[in-house]
Amino acid sequence: MDLRFARHIAEIQPFLAMEVMERAFAMERAGTRVLHLEIGEPDLPPPDAAIEACARALRRGETRYTDSRGLPELREAIAEDYGERSGVAVDADRVLVTSGTSPAMLLVFLLLLERGDEVIVPTPHYPCYPGFVQACGGRPVMVPTRAEDGYRIPVEAVQAAVGARTRAIVVGSPANPTGAVQDEETLSALANLGLPLVSDEIYDGLVYDGVRVTSAIRATDGAFVLDGFSKRYAMTGFRLGHVIAPRSAVRTLQTLQQNLFISANRFVQHAGVAAIREGEPTVRAMREAYDRRRARMVDGLRRLGFGVPTMPVGAFYVFADARAFDTDSQRLAFRILEEAHVAVTPGIDFGEAGEGWIRFSYTAPEETIDEALERIGRVLG
Repeated sequence: MDLRFARHIAEIQPFLAMEVMERAFAMERAGTRVLHLEIGEPDLPPPDAAIEACARALRRGETRYTDSRGLPELREAIAEDYGERSGVAVDADRVLVTSGTSPAMLLVFLLLLERGDEVIVPTPHYPCYPGFVQACGGRPVMVPTRAEDGYRIPVEAVQAAVGARTRAIVVGSPANPTGAVQDEETLSALANLGLPLVSDEIYDGLVYDGVRVTSAIRATDGAFVLDGFSKRYAMTGFRLGHVIAPRSAVRTLQTLQQNLFISANRFVQHAGVAAIREGEPTVRAMREAYDRRRARMVDGLRRLGFGVPTMPVGAFYVFADARAFDTDSQRLAFRILEEAHVAVTPGIDFGEAGEGWIRFSYTAPEETIDEALERIGRVLG
């Protein structure tokens, strides 16, 4: 049978971080010991309270559907927690709970985009942003940011990129892969362009050097805030996220959720409530550990000859200039994997602006980071 695939789906590129990880898994199955610095997955455990709440919910038989918007107690907990972190009061009826942050983003772009519409994406960017836009029939329009500016989103360049079909501006703060945090002045200027901000705030809480995250909702009540439990609470496998949406968008998002996903897992939602109520010690311990690892990795990479022009202040990545070794980041990443047995992510995964760079994740113990850097140093000389 000659299968025909939708053209806009065929345009979506592979997620190279996953490609590297899957190759590393194959090497491990063959007996090779690989050190993993490629995936943004916390190595520290989730809050005990979240695990226990999930287990209790299962034992109680809470395995049925919930309201498509999520359990009321979780939506209320998210709204309260968000208000405390952002300083902006949010009603629980603006919260929609999803099976991870990725479905939340998919729902938002399905809501906003007609075929051929455009979304502005500051770059280097999380690899899947363009894929979400393309899956919904849209076209991502890249606006480069610069390391020497701390990866601040250039408002003038964004304004110049706005066209008749532009429907939204993506903001990632703290950002993957750069660790940059956008200030309130930048967010306000972006909001003044009159377009919805789709604000990925999944790394909020994992910031250093006294930096505070400014939520897009402080700049505009027309923002869609995407967040979840994977990074801040080390709950990647729980697949629990949410979107805080403008009031006028909630009903349509709810309809989309009903049709596409029904609801997030009931027992996992109880874990979310517990994480918010009792998980702060876990977040604090993660932040302290990552802060130490961040300094260790940046120092080590610079000694090896990688360029790290700006210290990341959020998330858990170092985006390093590797052009002293190879201008083809994919070739270099797979060389490091095959010869040093260290998995890292090629910068081209984060857009053309990332070519020649490598992303290193410091979600690994300090001794693993040290050994990985030693191995890379031996291979690269």
